[in-house]
Amino acid sequence: MKNDQSLRDHLLELLRGGSAHLDLEKAIAGLPAELRGAKAPGLPHTVWQLLEHLRIAQWDILEFSRDKAHVSPHWPEGYWPPSETAAPPDDAAWDRCVEALRNDLQAMQDLVADPKTDLHAKIPWGRKGQTVLREALLVADHNAYHLGQVVSVRQALGAWE
Repeated sequence: MKNDQSLRDHLLELLRGGSAHLDLEKAIAGLPAELRGAKAPGLPHTVWQLLEHLRIAQWDILEFSRDKAHVSPHWPEGYWPPSETAAPPDDAAWDRCVEALRNDLQAMQDLVADPKTDLHAKIPWGRKGQTVLREALLVADHNAYHLGQVVSVRQALGAWE
């Protein structure tokens, strides 16, 4: 397709948090460890819960996009940590979550950037006509939404500049 590279470039910018979108690094930069599981008044989730949800959902979308044998978690409970798990059990769990978010986002970017990936072709195992284009937009949109929530939690906790 003539404008395929332009589309890929725009998608990659969107996935990276470009233009008007916040990226993961900015959303979590400088967050004190003791606030990772803090509940802000009037808000339903902690930063930890939001990041774990992002990690699970992003992983699911990526794996669906590239693996016919992938089995998605049950909705909605499989996409969120248990409600009683407000905070990461330790720093290592936080680090694993953040690293998985980075790695899976990079893998989605790699899939989009690969000229062998037909962004418009229906994913054969998809039941609703999904394409890699649609899945990449879903990742970008979903990440932007929940990273915005991370900022709201941080603002309510007084931990945002």
